[in-house]
Amino acid sequence: MKKLLAALLVALLALSCVAALAEQTTLTMWCIATESDANRPAYEAAIAEYEAAHPDVKIEWEAFENQSYKTKIKSAMADPDSLPDIFFTWAGAFLGDFVDMGTVYCLDDIYPAFAESLPEVMTQNASYGGKKYGVPLTMNIVTLFANMDLLAQAGWDHVPQTYEDLTACCNALVAAGITPFGCAGKETWCVTEYLEPIIEKTIGYEALNEVFAGRQTWNDEGIAASVSTFQDMINGGYFDPNGIALSNDEVKANFIAGKYAFYQNGSWNCGEVNDAEGNFQVALFPVMNAEKATYGQVIGGPSDTLAVSASSKNGELAANAAMELGKAICHYGYLAGSGLPAWTPDYDTSAVKPLVAAVADIVANAEGMVLFGDTAMSADAANTYLDYVGQVYGGDIDGAGFIAGLAADLQ
Repeated sequence: MKKLLAALLVALLALSCVAALAEQTTLTMWCIATESDANRPAYEAAIAEYEAAHPDVKIEWEAFENQSYKTKIKSAMADPDSLPDIFFTWAGAFLGDFVDMGTVYCLDDIYPAFAESLPEVMTQNASYGGKKYGVPLTMNIVTLFANMDLLAQAGWDHVPQTYEDLTACCNALVAAGITPFGCAGKETWCVTEYLEPIIEKTIGYEALNEVFAGRQTWNDEGIAASVSTFQDMINGGYFDPNGIALSNDEVKANFIAGKYAFYQNGSWNCGEVNDAEGNFQVALFPVMNAEKATYGQVIGGPSDTLAVSASSKNGELAANAAMELGKAICHYGYLAGSGLPAWTPDYDTSAVKPLVAAVADIVANAEGMVLFGDTAMSADAANTYLDYVGQVYGGDIDGAGFIAGLAADLQ
């Protein structure tokens, strides 16, 4: 009898396990948190936390390289049934194009439950027609990272804040056998991290916002002069000549290893740079034209976003999951140094890394902000823009060709 009861209990347990698995819902997700991405640990921690709190839900996720993902997600929008339940996107016009296609789930019914932790202002870049379609993660700005030990070897104890000082500093670095900058030519968005601050600090953030929004022409002499300045820096030996064939991971590794004095990229790199051996500081690109721009003008804002497919068979569940995951990714990313919080922290922030805190101070004192160009513009316009930026870095066109080409192709 005991053996029979034991057998029955085992059978019942097996049946209950099968039933539990049958009731578990799988939500699919795409993102760009690859193994080498600074946000990878935040995603892993957030997903583990969500699944622990929701044992009836499984998050099945895939990560793709930044540039290839842009092509993948745009192509998938043409076949909504191929989309995952939740997908990473950039805010601004990038997500706006998908909203216009009707492929994105509206989050208005879900937002009130999370409003206390997610300020309305942080949702604005992912809101269209007065409706919310995206879950902001962290916010970031283009940051000038400086190796102060290398600057000291060239006689500098501070990061330049004017172009004249930057030129003098770079000349001193070159004379000391130190390469001032590294830039990843294999990933064109990395080139924009240099060109856009130069343009902003030449024509001013208001003017650049108008250009990105398509309300002002690219045919601007200030933009042409900015391109010329950038190319003069390249031709003057201020950039690693091998950079044209390097990826961002390679350039960042070179900077951390002490091969460059400066590295300009997103503030999501603060954690890695902060934890590296050396004396590093964060700053903004210097002012090029003091009559039109100020030092406190920045490129960036809340952009990294999660969205839900309108074709999801579990739309409401996916929407709530996206919100919970977004808050958790923000939490873990902020503490790890891969971005500033878009969600209001409700946890101990005393362990925030010094470089992250320094960027937070920069943002707090910002005098103007322009969203990253390739997300501020619609997808097709952004592709055209990136193509011209690549030609600038390769020396195939000059400033006049840049503004003429974009004015003709985009306006």
